[in-house]
Amino acid sequence: MGKFNLSHRIVLAPLTRTRSYNFVAQSHAALYYSQRTSKGGLLIGEASGVSETAQGYPNTPGIWTREQVEAWKPIVRVVHEKGGIFFCQLWHAGRVSNYAYQPGGQPPISSTNKPVQKEGSSTKYPPPRRLRTDEIPKIVNDFIMAAKNAIEAGFDGVEIHGANGYLLDQFLKDKVNDRDDKYGGSLENRCRFPLKVVKAVADEIGANKVGVRLSPFADYCDCGDSDPQGLGIYMAQSLNKLGILYCHVIEPRMHTMFDQSETNSSLLPMRKAFNGTFIVAGGYNRSEGNRVIASGGADLVAYGRLFLANPDFPKRFELNAELNKADRSTFYSNDPVVGYTDYPLLENDS
Repeated sequence: MGKFNLSHRIVLAPLTRTRSYNFVAQSHAALYYSQRTSKGGLLIGEASGVSETAQGYPNTPGIWTREQVEAWKPIVRVVHEKGGIFFCQLWHAGRVSNYAYQPGGQPPISSTNKPVQKEGSSTKYPPPRRLRTDEIPKIVNDFIMAAKNAIEAGFDGVEIHGANGYLLDQFLKDKVNDRDDKYGGSLENRCRFPLKVVKAVADEIGANKVGVRLSPFADYCDCGDSDPQGLGIYMAQSLNKLGILYCHVIEPRMHTMFDQSETNSSLLPMRKAFNGTFIVAGGYNRSEGNRVIASGGADLVAYGRLFLANPDFPKRFELNAELNKADRSTFYSNDPVVGYTDYPLLENDS
């Protein structure tokens, strides 16, 4: 993968774990990531806010203050000591937030002033504030500064979060983006701001240290598109021109965050359109992962829940060993041990 020598094709997917109190990564994260590190393995860190307006959930880490940067350093260090490659995912929640997480209790920002409408969800999201055209450069700069901070903290690179219904996705998707300026309307206009962010970050830290996560087919957080295939291919072609390291895409079958559905859609057209490393994610098991690699559908496969519950997942995968079952009730708890660092490792056979 570019200048990075990977020893296997299994990637730790970026997983929000809500154990970063006061938006600062904690010391227990060092054990969590160290447990999931293998020599030559790629880990993508949990979504980290790029600014004080970026947060949308409690206890998620940031990368915009000096305290946050210093907190990440020992965590990155232990991953490197075990030979791992560690990328920081840069994130802005946009309208998937509320006034309590915003400076001065202000409305969260978005491409629109329409609030998230999540059927069956007990979470209520307030109406966001539509970003003015002249405010876009400030948000681009927030991503630049966060990327610089991530490199200073020791990360090998960054993944820009353009998926899952968060801020950049809110510009990409026509179900949400109802703007009439140069950042709305046509496909090219809707992609303009996210691509500006990617180009600015690549120019700052080097395109060979930049990945992007996309979910064109998903409708997470009330953020869908009428032509996901067209959106995905356009973004893949545009990212090619910027020469970034990888494109990380969520499978069309993962229409919701945790549940798979039947679909005739495929990531192959995006795969063919993108020249760099192509990472797929979304409900993969061992046999499906092997199959998508063997068929040329991807270069790497990102695993979330299986890796969460099996810290030595690459070893278990290699041995086809039995897997621990993930406890969904502890995915987003705040406990620094339970459901976080207490999943058992394979018995040492030696």
